[in-house]
Order: sequence, then structure tokens, then C-alpha cells
Amino acid sequence: MNLWTVQTLVPLPVLVPLFAAGLALALHRYERVQRVISVVALSVAVAAAAGLVVAANDGPVVVDLGGWAAPVGVNLVADPLAAIMLLVSSIMLLCVLLYSMAQGIADSNERTAPTTKNARLLREALEAQDPDADESGRRDVLPVAIFHPTYLILAAGVADAFLAGDLFNLYVGFEILLAASYVLLTLGGTSERIRAGSVYVVVALLSSIVFLLAVGLVYAATGTVNMAQLAERLPDIDPGVRLGIQALLLLAFGIKAAIFPLSAWLPDSYPTAPAPVTAVFAGLLTKVGVYAILRTQTLLFPSNEKLEAVLLVLALATMLVGILGAVAQDDVKRLLSFTLVSHIGYMIFGVALATQASTAAAIFYVVHHITVQTALFLVVGLIERRSGTTSLDRLGGLARLAPGLAILFFVPAMNLAGIPPLSGFLGKVGLLEAGVLDGSVLAWVLVAGSVVTSLLTLYAMIRAWNKAFWQASTDKEPLPEQDRLPWGMVGPTAALVAVGVSLTVVAGPLYDYAERAAATVMDGHTYIEAVFPDGAPRGTGESNEVTSDAEEDRP
Repeated sequence: MNLWTVQTLVPLPVLVPLFAAGLALALHRYERVQRVISVVALSVAVAAAAGLVVAANDGPVVVDLGGWAAPVGVNLVADPLAAIMLLVSSIMLLCVLLYSMAQGIADSNERTAPTTKNARLLREALEAQDPDADESGRRDVLPVAIFHPTYLILAAGVADAFLAGDLFNLYVGFEILLAASYVLLTLGGTSERIRAGSVYVVVALLSSIVFLLAVGLVYAATGTVNMAQLAERLPDIDPGVRLGIQALLLLAFGIKAAIFPLSAWLPDSYPTAPAPVTAVFAGLLTKVGVYAILRTQTLLFPSNEKLEAVLLVLALATMLVGILGAVAQDDVKRLLSFTLVSHIGYMIFGVALATQASTAAAIFYVVHHITVQTALFLVVGLIERRSGTTSLDRLGGLARLAPGLAILFFVPAMNLAGIPPLSGFLGKVGLLEAGVLDGSVLAWVLVAGSVVTSLLTLYAMIRAWNKAFWQASTDKEPLPEQDRLPWGMVGPTAALVAVGVSLTVVAGPLYDYAERAAATVMDGHTYIEAVFPDGAPRGTGESNEVTSDAEEDRP
């Protein structure tokens, strides 16, 4: 690829979904057209991200938007870390989109088809559980006209956050995806979703205010928000001011990443949303927060032993509190929500150790967790559709009724628990090895905590699988069986499960790529030289076109 071609790829994951969102909204009356637009847009994003993964392997790719060079203008930077995050998130978003489309088609068919006895009984049972359920008897019906544009805006916001080359653009990316997430979380309008959505909005707005305050303090202290320039200027400011800025950024990103004790909102918010929305939130949104912590800690604050020790303690607390909460749950959605919180701790563990080995392991683990956690929530959506509930007390015997569904749950569940030789095991081994090499007492405590968390995750997953699939239901009046699951929903779920397993097959090359990404983010000079190739800021605050026009207008 030549430089122009590579640079053309960088803005596509942001621009194409945004343009497609506007087009889908304009054509909201044409449901099939909306589907085609959404699939094509996210397919283009996947292709562009794949190209960037290859191109960024030779060094970060920088694009100056509008022809204004950094630090005056806004730039997008695709280094190996941003590229791999873009690729995995785009694949995940495409799979979930296909799942949601099939769900919408199936629900539409059920509303128009003659009502069978099983469907009628299932609807009555669901309405007994949730008086706010809609007339189809399902709580997961997605208003298609709203869903597609909002989903594409979410995809654009995620891509912008990964590619942002300055703190304010990172803030804009967060706000784009959060605004879309507010809508997606409350789709359907049930009282339960509105309540959970209200909590989510308040927490997200709080984190955004803290983030914006931090951005303002950064600019006041350094005169710039460009991250490459900040990496050069932050070491020269007052240490107390620098520590305050770092603490504010960690607070803002910690809320978004659901780090303990800032994670209480998540288990109550995510399970109420439709299955595709929950899958996206669980698999991706918290990882954007983790990515922001990783980016800022390595590039802007490369060495701060005090806060690194605090992060290690928080990582341990996140692991243990999350998994203990998961063990206590009797609902599969809530159980997975707590395991999501718990495994964020593994990623923060890698970031807090602040070594190249730990950072590489954290990057690998993020890639693994996005695919596996998303797949698990999609499977739970299938379970709820098959049985009408996610309560472990009401489920039972599904292995006999739906053996394929049992396999689809078992494989990613064991991957999440870290059973060898799956990718979850490899990522955890990398983190444990980095902790042992660090050799500090706190690192050894984290190693022990990681092992305990992994064992408790295995216990929680086996317990959930056993109660849902193996044991007979303890419910005196089990819900009636439903018809065969739509292949359009099963296919994307199986594809994501296969992607999770394939990470084991390609673990060697993927881990090598993660190590190169870690080397790039740990070596701030590589990032700075890509943004400022001549060793100095390129932006002067003057546009060549404006300057030449002004000269022509002079008498």
C-alpha cells in the first residue's frame, strides 16, 4: 500500500458509519434498505480496519483532518494498538448487527403469523413476568427505524475514540458513543429499562463532566490537548498539577471502564437492555474505557509509582468483588455482568504493572475478552428466546432440548474461565508471568488474586451451565417450549464463538502483534515522531489557502 491509500483508510471507520446513519435515518420507512446500508457500512469498516492492522505494523499512520496539521488541527492516529482494537470491535459490531437483524425479522414474522399454542403460552408466561412486555410477548423487540441509525452512530463513536490523536477528540468520541448508548439502552420503553437507563445516563454524564474538567486543566497547564505534544510538555509542569490531571483522567476513565468501586452501576444497567444491545455494551463499551486508560497511562504518564500501586489495588478489588458478585447470582445475565466487572481487573492489572510484557498481555486479553464476552451475551439472548427466562432457578434440561445451544454456551464459558489451551488461558498466563517478573509484593498478591478469580470464574460458569443445561428444572410450572431458534441469530453467535476459539489457533502471531503494539505505546518517541516527523509541531495556526487568499486581497 502506498501512503495515500493507507491514509485514506484511517477515517473510513468513522466517516462511513456516520454517513450511513444519516442515510438510514432518511430511509427509515424502508426496513430492508436500512439493513443493507448498515451491513455494507460495517463491512467497509471491517475491511478498513483490517488494512490498518497491516499498515500500522510498520509504524503509526497519521491523518490531519481538513489539511490542518497537528497540534493546531485534529489528527487521527492508527498505531498497532488502535488498529487491532478497531478490527476486533468492527467484527463484533457486524456480528451483533446480523444477530439483531435476524431477531427483528423473526419477531416481525411472529407478530404477523397465526398464533400457535406454544407461542400463546409463551407470551402469557412472559407477560406474567413483565407487565410492560409489548404485544408480541417479548421484551427484546427492536424499533428498527431508530435502531439502525443509532447503532451506526455508536460504531462511529467507538472508532473515533480509538483513533483520536488528542484528548478533546477522544472526549468527542466518548460523547458520540454515549449519546447513542442512551437510546439503545432504553429501546422498548419498559419501566425497567427506563429506570436502568436513567442510572446509566447519570453515571455517564458524571464521568463526562470529570473528563471535560480534566481536558480543561490539561489545556490550562500545557497550552495543548494534542497527545503527542502533551507527552513532551507534561513532564515539565508542576508535579502536583500533573498528579491531579492524571487522577482526574483515571477517575473519568475508571467510571467508563467499570473499575471498582466505580462499577456498581453496571450489573443493574446492562441486563435490562435487549440482547444485542447488552452484548455490545458488555463486549465493547467498557473496553473503550480500558483503552483510554492504557493510552494515557503509557503515553502521557509513563512513570508514576504511587498511582500504579493504587491501580494494582483497584485491579485486585475489581477482580474479587466482581467474581464474588457473580457467584451469588441466580440470573445468567446478572452473572455475566458481574464477571464482566471482574475481568476488567485483569486488564487493569496489566496496565498498572507498566511493563512491556504486562501491556502486551493486557492488549491480548482485551482482544480475547471482547469476543468471548459478546458471544456469551448473545448466547444468553438465545437462551431467553428459547425458554422465555434467564433465571437459573427456572431453567433446566436445555442440553436435551437444544444441544447446540449448550455447546455454544459451554465453549466461550470455558474460554472466559481460562481453561487451557484457549485464549483466555494464554492471556492470563501472560499477565501472571508479567506479575512474577515484576517481583514486588503487591504484584505477587495480584498473581494470587488472579488465580483465585479464575477458579471462581470456572465455578460460576460450570454452575450456570449445569443448572441451565444439565439439571432438570426446579420450577413447578416450567415455561413451554418454543419453536426452533432462527438460524440468522444462531449463525452470528456461532461465528463469534468461532472467532474466540480461532484466537487460540492464531495466538502466536496475535501475541507477537500485541507485543509490537505494546512496544509502540510504551515508547512514546515512536508515537511523537509519527505525529511530528520533523521533530517539531507542524501546525502554525495558518491555513495555506487562507493565507494566499489574504495576500491576493491586499492592495
